[in-house]
Amino acid sequence: MGRKVNPIGFRMGVTSSWQSRWFADDKKYKQYIQEDIKIRELLMKKLKLAGISRIEIERASNKLKVMLYVAKPGVLIGRGGTGLTELKKFLLQQLHVKDENSLEIAPMDMRAPDLSAYFVAQNIAEQLSRRLPAQRVMNQAIERVMRAGAKGVRVALSGRIGGAEIARREWKASGTMPLHTLRQDIDFTSYPALTKSGYVGVKVWINRGEAIES
Repeated sequence: MGRKVNPIGFRMGVTSSWQSRWFADDKKYKQYIQEDIKIRELLMKKLKLAGISRIEIERASNKLKVMLYVAKPGVLIGRGGTGLTELKKFLLQQLHVKDENSLEIAPMDMRAPDLSAYFVAQNIAEQLSRRLPAQRVMNQAIERVMRAGAKGVRVALSGRIGGAEIARREWKASGTMPLHTLRQDIDFTSYPALTKSGYVGVKVWINRGEAIES
């Protein structure tokens, strides 16, 4: 069952939390969903150099709070906070919001970027796009994750790996990956790598250990 169900959705409310936290009636629900999608698409693309891995959104009455989890907070904040100010103006303009006080951007530092599945998958995709050997890329990624303190990691690639004529699926793993155990904190993501031969799908599972005491 663990291979068929998204590990994060499977643990939602147990070890995983919702990345959008707000309540709305029928009229505003659709609007808020569209805004959340737009915010994530814009910021994930704009803050790629800052090593962004996750965006959490909270809403309360007329207040919108966006929490950005980045590996390089200095790149996001900039000198004297100029980067953060420019980012806020950009987001206000894209969302067509005039009141500056209604938007709050909170940069959050990731203590261990190599334990973020999105960050690891993004690095693998970038290396595959530069035509580096897939086996070496996977081995190096697994070594970095295990050195960061993970209990287990699994990396899977699917597509025309290395420019092969026939698409195939390859995977490598290290440590333990109990996908059916709810108390295990499993981070998962999928990320597309655009190569000259087409897209190669990258999937990463990271076992961070037990999040709930037994």
